[in-house]
Amino acid sequence: MSLETIKTVEDLSLNAWPSHQMQVYDGWLLRFSYFYTHRTNCVEAIGPAQLPLAEKVEYCEEVYRKWGTPCIFKISPLTSPALELFLEERGYEVEHRVDNMVLDLSSVGDAPLPDPALPLVLGDRVDDEWLEGLFALKGTENATHRKVVPSMYAAIPKDEITVKVFDKEGRIAATGLGILDRGYVGVYAIHVREDCRRMGLAERIVQTILREGKKQGASKAYLQVVSDNDPAICLYEKLGFTQEYSCWFRVKETA
Repeated sequence: MSLETIKTVEDLSLNAWPSHQMQVYDGWLLRFSYFYTHRTNCVEAIGPAQLPLAEKVEYCEEVYRKWGTPCIFKISPLTSPALELFLEERGYEVEHRVDNMVLDLSSVGDAPLPDPALPLVLGDRVDDEWLEGLFALKGTENATHRKVVPSMYAAIPKDEITVKVFDKEGRIAATGLGILDRGYVGVYAIHVREDCRRMGLAERIVQTILREGKKQGASKAYLQVVSDNDPAICLYEKLGFTQEYSCWFRVKETA
């Protein structure tokens, strides 16, 4: 994958998952979300820079110290090697690797899918029911996260595809989310409750998002998956996704 295409996918990812707060500083984007996820609580290089590295990193450390979360830098193929070397020498450790996978939707068929084991409901916007289901599936109990995360989803500036799967008692057993942007559909928030796994629900949710994305004009799909999540990677490869590049995060606890 070319650096130009990687830049496109990284831009799409930023659009698809806004942070609670963001500020721009000399070509860097400082993202803050009370450490809900690494991606939404890190520094990302998004453009050319002018200031010395030492000055910039010290500034970021002070900002995250005030925010009360670790200072995290996202490292991708777009990141300057000099920045990663500087961070390594400063004591930043590698944490939380993710693989970025892409699929050409021309390979996605139009034949009807078999009926799912449990009812699947499509929507076009994240609603309260979907969010409550997501919190339950992830075991999200942190009061601050439960307060700010809905505003993060509400801030997504692109068209959405939501998927909810209900169990026989009417509770949400699985979720999925697609984000449409510039001919791509991003696949997010694939979660299945433990007692409902091995029923093919994750595969059906992803297939549904891909088909709906294609129907709405997307020609490609992308997703990010934690690098050691072998079951998820096997599923995505089965569906035709190929790994194109990896990202990781360098983390230093604030004093």
